[in-house]
Amino acid sequence: MNLTEFNPGSGCGCKLGPEALQCILGASGVRPNDLWPMLWVGHEHADDAAVVDLGDGRGLVQTVDFFTPIVDDPYDFGRIAATNALSDVYAMGGTPLSALALLAWPIERLPAALAGRVIEGARDVCRQAGIPLAGGHSIDIPEPLFGLSVSGIVDKAHLKTNNQAQAGDLLFLTKPLGLGILATATKRGIATDSDRTWALNTMLTANSVGPDLAQIPGVHSMTDVTGFGLAGHLLEVVRASGLRAEIELAKVATYDPERLRALYQQFCLPNLTTTNYRAIQAESSSMDGYTMAVLCDPQTSGGLLVFASAEAAPAVRELLAARGLEAEPMGRTAPEESGVPRLSVLV
Repeated sequence: MNLTEFNPGSGCGCKLGPEALQCILGASGVRPNDLWPMLWVGHEHADDAAVVDLGDGRGLVQTVDFFTPIVDDPYDFGRIAATNALSDVYAMGGTPLSALALLAWPIERLPAALAGRVIEGARDVCRQAGIPLAGGHSIDIPEPLFGLSVSGIVDKAHLKTNNQAQAGDLLFLTKPLGLGILATATKRGIATDSDRTWALNTMLTANSVGPDLAQIPGVHSMTDVTGFGLAGHLLEVVRASGLRAEIELAKVATYDPERLRALYQQFCLPNLTTTNYRAIQAESSSMDGYTMAVLCDPQTSGGLLVFASAEAAPAVRELLAARGLEAEPMGRTAPEESGVPRLSVLV
């Protein structure tokens, strides 16, 4: 069996939807007096990772991320999952220190050696990041899952959280959109070699530019765009920061637009896309079906969404261009305004 045959959703497309997640958190036993002075960042604003005060001006960044296979090659599955997990630390402005593996494997249906290849791929990505894959935990269940728990370090002065964006910030997205649509096309057997190659290269592009972006004065906030799509993750930041945002649709980079629209017309739509749209609909301007498919497309190992002042924008643009990443802004933030959607899509 191919790895992607084991599940209806793949990669970050198998995440719980935003509404279900909020319901779970609401019933999780959080108490008003759950105040932890050493905790700089928890789950209150849907940040990418938790950060614990180390007492010397630095914070310990902690994250965990795992998902079902998004490709059939086990080595590539491990590489993608590891790149995606490391991204949470980079999005906080941090530098990874070490990682632990989380492996769930149907040992009677898939050879153990394939699981070894998954871990090998993750280990190679960790080596490239300069950290050890130091251990982990494994279980035997009917569907394969893999990911990492990553620890990192960040200076408090460079820590980026979801509630720090400011009015007038320009919005940069470092990778094009479309990964969820391509993953669905791959599962259905209609993706071309070019589709698969682009998707793999994009998912394996590390967001290691994050710590360097975090040191630019005027870069106020960052998050990585994954399962909730660009619209969902953008709303998390502007909501936490008490702002609204405007996106210029023509400036949102995607995979080959003609090819992406053709796949959309063949109904290559991840299940999570419409779930994501329902979660953002009440706070968004109206959008047609294709716009919804792009802005709510669940990304796996997607790019960084960067909120930078107009003064910081030239330095951000120069740094991203030097790394071969998308370097042009595609929107901006503004103060909240009665009667204006929190997210406006300008066509």
